[in-house]
Order: sequence, then structure tokens, then C-alpha cells
Amino acid sequence: MSGDTEQEARLSGKIEQAAAIIARSRRMVATTGAGISKESGIPTFRDPDGLWSRYRPEELATREAFLSNPKLVWGWYRERLRLAREVQPNPAHYALVELEKLLPRFLLVTQNVDNLHRRAGSREIVELHGCIERYRCFDYAHQVQENPDWGDDPPLCHCGSLIRPDVVWFGEPLPAAELDCAFGETQRCDVLLVIGTSGLVHPAAQLPNLAKQVGATVIEINVRSSGITHTSDLFLEGESGKILPEIAALVRKSLSGKETEQSDR
Repeated sequence: MSGDTEQEARLSGKIEQAAAIIARSRRMVATTGAGISKESGIPTFRDPDGLWSRYRPEELATREAFLSNPKLVWGWYRERLRLAREVQPNPAHYALVELEKLLPRFLLVTQNVDNLHRRAGSREIVELHGCIERYRCFDYAHQVQENPDWGDDPPLCHCGSLIRPDVVWFGEPLPAAELDCAFGETQRCDVLLVIGTSGLVHPAAQLPNLAKQVGATVIEINVRSSGITHTSDLFLEGESGKILPEIAALVRKSLSGKETEQSDR
């Protein structure tokens, strides 16, 4: 057996193992990072060719940067929004939608702001870092609807404040309600599925440790080992767009088989 064939066989075995664990789950949390969106064509932040290799975060993703050069920051985020709208959810996004439908209780916690999970159909979702499709004013956090007539400069809210993307910038706290929900559900879950994250961004990087503290099984899918791989019970190395659909199909088959068994009794 060649090295590639052995590697494929090991991965196939891990996929079956992961599916069996997930099929038994009564309360599952999945958490996603930039890696899942990269497979749709959206650059990550921390890869060698990622966004922070070309831009300095303090110039584009802080309150100070927005106050110093609002037009630059506004234009950069509008360009990111254009890119996010041009790409499509990939098979990994849709596999998570299927798992949400199959399992008794499922919560998706994402660090991504690109809205691809919602576009794919996810409903039970916590967006820890906000969403690039939403807007609020800088001074008072009034929610603002997007206007197609907006130009290259950030518009003004009805209160006179500049309008900004409703995303979390460096140095800002995460939204309390979303963080409480993510932490609370993780502390009650029996499976935590981690997909495409570096494991370096806190507080999201704390979720695997919280899950382990309550005895949950931590499954990681990533193209390379990450900051949380040492915590994972099962590490599946590869693209989530290939691995997750296989897992979802096996979970569906397993649960359908159980329903058939019960109906035959």
C-alpha cells in the first residue's frame, strides 16, 4: 500500500469515527474560523498569504484607525464585503446546515464575519465577531440598514455619528450576549467540532478547553495542525469541504438506520 493510500485509509477511518461520535451527540457545538471560508475564496488573516501579511491590523481594524482615516477603513471593509458577496458557501457550510437539521441540539459558533453560514442556511448561529453585512454607528451603536447610495466615504447616522461595519475590531470586547451563549452551550455540549481555525484568537480559542472540562469529545478538521490540536481527541487533516460532507452523509445514514430499526419493532 502506497503512502498516499495509507493516508487516505487513515483519514477515511477517522471520518467514520467522527461520524459515529456525532451521530450519538445530544448537544453539539461547532465552531468555525477563517479556514472554512478560504475554501470559498475568501483570504484568511494569518496564513503566509493572508490579509495580515499585506496589511497592518492597527491601520484597518481598530477604532483608532477608523477615527484617523475613516475613508480608508470604510473602503477596505466595503471591498471585503464585495468579495464576500461574490463568492458562494462551499460544501462544508452546507454540511453544517445538514448536521443542524439532523441532531437534537446544535449550535454553530463562528469567528467569521462573511455571512456565508447564514447564506448556506444555518439558523442556530452565534457570530462572535459580528457580520460584515450589518452596520452600526460609531458613537452610540445604533443599528443602521445598508443604503445602496452609500459612496466611498462612511455615511452619517441619524444621530450624526459615522457609520461603521458591525464587526469586532482589535481592542474591542466581543458582544456579551453572543459570548455568554457560546461559552454556556460549550459547557453543556457532548461534542465540540472545530473547523478551520488557527486556535490563536481568544476568547474563541478557549472553547476546546471548556468542552474538555465537561467531558465533551473535541473533533478538529483542519488543513494543518493548529493551536488546539493538542487538545483535540480526534484530528482530521484535510479540507473541510471534502471531509464534512462525508461526515454528514454518514451521520444521516446512521440516524436513518436507527429510525428504521425503531419502526420495525
